[in-house]
Amino acid sequence: MTEIKRRDFVVGAGVAAAATLAAPYARAQGAVIKVGEINSYSAIPAFTLPYKNGLILAAEEINAAGGIGGRKLEVITRDDGGKPEDAVRHAGELLNAEKVDLLCGGFLSHIGLAIADFALQNKRLYVASEPLTDALVWAKGNAYTFRLRPSTYMQAAMLAEEAAKLPAKTWATVSPNYEYGQSAVRWFKDILSKARPDVKFVAEQWPALGKIDAGATVQALAAANPEAIFNVTFGPDLTNLVRQGNTRGLFEKRAVVSLLSGEPEYLDPLKDEAPVGWIVTGYPWDQFKSPVHDKFKEAYQKRFKDYPRCGSVVGYEAIKSVAACIKRAGSTETDKMVAAMKGLKYESVFGPIEYRASDHQSTLGAFVGKTALKGGKGIMVDWKYAYGGNYLPSDDEVKKLRGGA
Repeated sequence: MTEIKRRDFVVGAGVAAAATLAAPYARAQGAVIKVGEINSYSAIPAFTLPYKNGLILAAEEINAAGGIGGRKLEVITRDDGGKPEDAVRHAGELLNAEKVDLLCGGFLSHIGLAIADFALQNKRLYVASEPLTDALVWAKGNAYTFRLRPSTYMQAAMLAEEAAKLPAKTWATVSPNYEYGQSAVRWFKDILSKARPDVKFVAEQWPALGKIDAGATVQALAAANPEAIFNVTFGPDLTNLVRQGNTRGLFEKRAVVSLLSGEPEYLDPLKDEAPVGWIVTGYPWDQFKSPVHDKFKEAYQKRFKDYPRCGSVVGYEAIKSVAACIKRAGSTETDKMVAAMKGLKYESVFGPIEYRASDHQSTLGAFVGKTALKGGKGIMVDWKYAYGGNYLPSDDEVKKLRGGA
């Protein structure tokens, strides 16, 4: 099967899922609410397939409860294949052919920025679920784009807070060389240096996304001999880095602070090779207890015969955010939905969140803890939930970051 056929298959599966969800809509009162969702399904399946399960579950729950104001919800998915030009093409097709009411989704930061620019040019609401770049809501923020997940700034600040407690004074960084990685390293260095003026960064490694030469990268990091490492790689790049690092002893007696590495979609592939003692952001799905999360977890496991990943929560909350917005707006008119998103509050799986009016960033948080091994697989231990609102700049600072807008 060629790469093109694989992408077509995934896209077709997304349409089929949407069609299945839409079956009862013809019997509903009022027009169907259509959400056009775009994501890197074939490029980043470890995250996006659980993500799709989450959005399917949310849509099914909403429709089973009577929809939104009596209107059923239909989610129409498209696969961008990890290419911004495909994402923009799909966005146009979703608006013009499928007549969707709003856009949603995105995984890679540069693709999220491309969709956000499209939303601005076409004056349509875009609820960005996963892209983490700060530019999405700050330097390149616009009136039509809102973001769900905690940004690189927020998660870097959470990790820098813990890194500042370490005795390490010399640091090296390793990060994919694109917007997300560049932003994460910039903010981590800035925030940690302010908290610990004695810290010095002695090396940086910038492997291409999905193409890391893990042996050479590990060798270069070891040659710099830092006391600690800040890692931003994820997915197969992370797996390769960990395996080469373990083989060459890079992580022995050396602190590692790592973005996203506590998420089960990235820990699970490592099995018993998962690192121990890394400070990470992640999702301890089997340990976190709350009435809302317990209900979500049980429903997810019943529906998909599998446990939720971080992507599952993001997909679920993306659709729940859309539903809360439309309910508050009382309409699917773009201007009314945009107004409703500003200051929107509701109870998420992780707790209360708000989409800030100043920068359109949600206050959804992340779990911060350490990695450990249990039963031959990686888990998070000693974790805490870091509320996103505690790791965001003030409205006055945001105004400067958004160019005074």
